[in-house]
Amino acid sequence: MTSISLSRLAQHVLDQCLAGSVPDELPRPLIDDPGGQSLFGILAEGLADRFEPSLCDAYAHLFAQAIAGGDPTALVARYRRVRHPRPVAIDPRRVFVLSRVTLGADVAVTSVLLDAAKHRFPDAELVFVGPLKNYQLFSGDPRLRHAPVTYRRGGWHDRLAVAPDLRGLFADPDSLVLDPDSRLTQLGLLPVCDEHRYHLFESRSYGAETPRSLPELTAAWAFETLGISGARPYLALAETPQPHGGVSVSLGVGENPAKRIADPFEEELLLLVAAAAAPLWIDKGAGGEEAARVDRAVQDAGVDAQFWTGSFAGFASLIAQSRLYVGYDSAGQHIAAAAGIPLISIFAGFPAPRMFDRWRPSGPRCAVIRVERPDPPEVLDQVRRALMAFHQLPVGDSLEP
Repeated sequence: MTSISLSRLAQHVLDQCLAGSVPDELPRPLIDDPGGQSLFGILAEGLADRFEPSLCDAYAHLFAQAIAGGDPTALVARYRRVRHPRPVAIDPRRVFVLSRVTLGADVAVTSVLLDAAKHRFPDAELVFVGPLKNYQLFSGDPRLRHAPVTYRRGGWHDRLAVAPDLRGLFADPDSLVLDPDSRLTQLGLLPVCDEHRYHLFESRSYGAETPRSLPELTAAWAFETLGISGARPYLALAETPQPHGGVSVSLGVGENPAKRIADPFEEELLLLVAAAAAPLWIDKGAGGEEAARVDRAVQDAGVDAQFWTGSFAGFASLIAQSRLYVGYDSAGQHIAAAAGIPLISIFAGFPAPRMFDRWRPSGPRCAVIRVERPDPPEVLDQVRRALMAFHQLPVGDSLEP
């Protein structure tokens, strides 16, 4: 099938689920698609991003079929058991905490579990399981060891290829696995170890009746599961950041154009921020379209700016010693929130109000502009008011919890 046909098929299945009529089967063309953009970008994310408990059931029903390759009954039954929080009943020698794969989620969610695990198990070996670029956000933590695994962002079969590595890693009966709703396990569906050693924080349904943010909900789950109160997001960068006293900016939208505000917003945003606080450090992301947008906005605005083109951990260091962070809803906002840096987040393109509630950064230094109607002058006016409120705030101090 063509990519357009697959996109339509995935959207049709999503629409059925949203209407409460979950199909009996996940269409085979979506499972066999080597690209996976429609299966994951439209269907899986469409079900997850609404943070609706009934859609967790729909996800399990459909995607367990692809894992089981036949009757998914036992797999769904297991998922329904492990999704319920329960206190940890063992004293492990080693604790594995899975990466969420995306950088912002590893700060907002995974680091909260790392923080709680360090306090609950002071004598255990603590292992972060995930990509190197994610681990680099915590590699300065002397308690933490890295177990690198590769998660290939292709089709369904590519993404399941990590399963044997995970099962081998978690085979030790004296180990515990904490899963923050990781894509490594396909949001808890993929069995990777004995159930009694596995605890899933199903972030899509936990606390569904509340408007709390994901860091707050993760902390609540950590208290319920590990008995540790006050866990919070943190960073542990390998190198001590050097203060630059300026503003860090990210215009990245994670390949989701709905998060952008239409031109000439970005040009005018840079003009406004540069007039209020300078110098500017702007991330160019992975290059390509995002880098071209950054170049164009800086050129059109006529502002002086320095560009970051290195690792995300390096940009995190810049954020952590900035006077202010400004950007769209992206990983940078969670870095700033964890580091105690004043931030202005321009939050647009969310498919449901609960997604905004969950992914917004929270804290006294977080100005989150909820964009219901992406009108550039209106959003710029809100940015201007936030800049006035933050103008005298000092640079954040500690990165460690």
